[in-house]
Order: sequence, then structure tokens, then C-alpha cells
Amino acid sequence: MYDFSVYHVLLAALGLAIVLAYWLPRFISGREPAASALLIGLGFVIFGWLPGMPEAISPITSPRPWEVVSELCVIIGLFGVGLRIDRLTNRRRWAPTWRLLLLAMPLTILAVAVLGSQLAGMTLGGALLLGAVLAPTDPVLASDVQVGPPTEGGEHPVRFTLTTEAGLNDGLAFPFVYLGLAVAAAAGAVTPSLLGEWLWRDALYRVVVGAAGGVAIGWVLGKVLFAYPRKNVLAETQSGVIALAGVLIAYGGTELLEGYGFIAAFVAGLTLRRVESEHAFHARLHDFSESLEHALTAMLLIGVGAALPALLAELDAPAVIIALGLIFLIRPAVAWACLHGTILRGRTRLVVAAYGVRGVGSIYYLAYAGSHLDLTNEAQLWAIIAFTILVSTIVHGFTAGLAVEKATGEKQGA
Repeated sequence: MYDFSVYHVLLAALGLAIVLAYWLPRFISGREPAASALLIGLGFVIFGWLPGMPEAISPITSPRPWEVVSELCVIIGLFGVGLRIDRLTNRRRWAPTWRLLLLAMPLTILAVAVLGSQLAGMTLGGALLLGAVLAPTDPVLASDVQVGPPTEGGEHPVRFTLTTEAGLNDGLAFPFVYLGLAVAAAAGAVTPSLLGEWLWRDALYRVVVGAAGGVAIGWVLGKVLFAYPRKNVLAETQSGVIALAGVLIAYGGTELLEGYGFIAAFVAGLTLRRVESEHAFHARLHDFSESLEHALTAMLLIGVGAALPALLAELDAPAVIIALGLIFLIRPAVAWACLHGTILRGRTRLVVAAYGVRGVGSIYYLAYAGSHLDLTNEAQLWAIIAFTILVSTIVHGFTAGLAVEKATGEKQGA
């Protein structure tokens, strides 16, 4: 007897949405980042209209699944980004990255927090959390503006800066997320003891442990893959699943030591790449991690689209202004000013300043906050985050590839 299963219909619809999102852009430009916006749009069209669906999967009511899936997306993406970088030498190439991380990101957090407080009427903790959640650029959705896969080059200063920024700022935004949570838990009471504990533990200890853990695990993993046993090294097996194992060890081990696993995941990939850096196995590791990242991201973005009616229920004029202000004014202006005097000039400086893609990292941070604390402004926060990601995937997704090619003098497919 024929059995109509809603579950199987949902699976088929999920697969259809993914195929369409990656197929349709080929009729226009063939740029896969355009798929990000289409995944959200198709998730809304196919699933958003189903009775009860938006509320059932909303991260406001069920933050934990969103936290876990987005966490896996980010750490796998960060490890893959670390593997991409061929060369670490030349301090001048790193100067724009450090400017964006140490100057532009805190200033962006401050600007967004001020807007959240003054324009949207958020509490101090909620405004700080909003700034921290929206501050990091995304290592998952910005692959079209990053350096090429291992050993393939494509490390123009524009691509190098956007890649290394995205690789590090997810972890470096975490101290500010913790600060927002601490202030929210203290009902806005910012005391010297609160700030002191935040500085030594969240802004110093956890960053150092994250970086050290990434170096240590990346080095050990490199020896396991390429050095021992000398006549039968693991790299000869071509088993890309080691990339997932490396991510889990780096992230989980560092988090057990109360360090930032995001930093460890990126640094582990970076360190592992220094071991036998020209070996073809690095490309195998990268390709495997990229495939996992794409699969998880596709499902997550379709989920965002399906949940949009619930997420955007609290969207109002201040929320729209904050999202558009971040994408079109705050990030470009702050980054442009902070990049003064670096090797980036003219168009290259403008492209790096303008293309700070927002996405999966923001989902993780807010889902993490929502699962660890009852947030006063949670629905409002999700409305702003969802709208920001939607606008970013449309604006950045459809234009970033072409803008970077023009700034770097590359040709599509070259």
C-alpha cells in the first residue's frame, strides 16, 4: 500500500533546493557564491510556507541544533582556510590583516553596539552581543574572494587579506561575545572585577591557548601524516577523512583547555600546511573539508530560509538600518580608514574594505548565546542577524567575485 511520508517529501525538497541553488547561477555567471542567496530564497519558497515549519525550526525556540551545525561549518571551514595559505613570509602582506583584526573589528563592534543601544533601544549586554555577533567576516561563504586551494597560488594581497581575516576573526570575536554575555548576566552592571576577569581569561588566556593548541596539534598531525612510519606514511593512503579528524582534535582538545577552538582550527590547518607544504595530500585534505563544509552550509542556509518568517517577525526600521548600515557604511568606512598606509591602495583597498561577508559565524555566535543565557532582546537580535545575512549573501554573493577579479587583474577561470 502506498505510504505518503512527509519526511521523505522534505528530504526530496531539500535535495531539489540544493541542486537548483547551484545549477541556476550557471545560466548567468557560474559563480557559486551566488548559490548562498538562492539557498536561503529556495528554503523560504519551498519550506517557509508550510504550516508550523518556521516556528518549529526557529533558532529562537531551538537554538541548540543551529549551534551544533553552524559550529561544525565554521571549524571545518577554518581548518580548510588554514590549509589554503601557501606562504606565510613577508610581514608587509600581514599588515592589512592585523589592522582589520585589531583595529577595524573592535571599532565595528563599538559602532554596531551604539546603533543597537541608541537606535533599537537594546540593553547594554544585548547591544554588545549584537556588535560581537555581526563583527566577524565569514570563512564559509566567502570562498570566491579567498586564496586558491593548496599549491595552486592565487595569493594576491586582496585575497590573502580577506582569507586571513576570515580565518582569525571568528575566534577573536569570541572575547566580545563573552563580554556581552557577562554584561547581560550582570544586568548591565560593568564592574572592575567583571572587566578584569574578562581581560585575563577571555581576551588573553583563551586566545593564547587557542593559538598554542592549534600550533601543537597541527605539528603533531603533520608528523603523523608525513613522517611516521617513514616507509608507510598515512599521507600515502589519500584518505581525506583525516581532515575531519584533525578539525575535531584541534577544536575539541583546545576547548577542553578553555581555549578558543576557532583559533585552534585555523592555526592547526596553517601549521599542518607547513609540514611537507608541497605534498599533494594537502589538496586532498582541503577538498574533503571543503565538500563537508559545502554540504553543511547548504542545509543550514536552507534552514535559514525556512525559518525566515519566524526570524523576521521582529524586523523593524531600526533593525533594517543597523543591518544596512553595517554592510554599506560601517564596515567599508572603518576598514578603509584602518587600511591606510598598508600595501593595499585604491581599488584593492576599497574591495577589501567593502567585502566583509556575514554568514554562518554570526548564526553560531547568536545560537551559542541563546543556548547559554536567556536573552532579553533575542527575537530582535535574530531579526537583525537574519536580515543582515540575507542582504550580505545577495550583495556580496553576486558581486564579490567580479570585484575581486577586477582589483587583482585576474580573469575568470584563470
